[in-house]
Amino acid sequence: MLIVKMIYSDIFSFPKEEVFGLKSQIQRSAVSIPSNIAEGSSRNSDKEFSRFLEIALGSAFELETQLIISHDLNYIGYENYSKVLSVLTKNQKQINTFITKLKS
Repeated sequence: MLIVKMIYSDIFSFPKEEVFGLKSQIQRSAVSIPSNIAEGSSRNSDKEFSRFLEIALGSAFELETQLIISHDLNYIGYENYSKVLSVLTKNQKQINTFITKLKS
């Protein structure tokens, strides 16, 4: 949820033509992470929950790629990019660890 808050705050200075492009894609990826975790937690088995966690992890890596692209295009300053990337990397590791525990 922290990543979503960070993404939706005014840290990005995207050009207007990117409102429905990369910026929108970043927002959807960010929202997809906690949404899939929440949906998976309602499932009846660890196997099903694990599948939703895998989808959330995929969204996290998709978001990472989009952030790198945005930084390379100078849409995100280094300080904000580093902050979001740090939280995202931590979340990726946590999700991966959770998947591993559910599968064992």
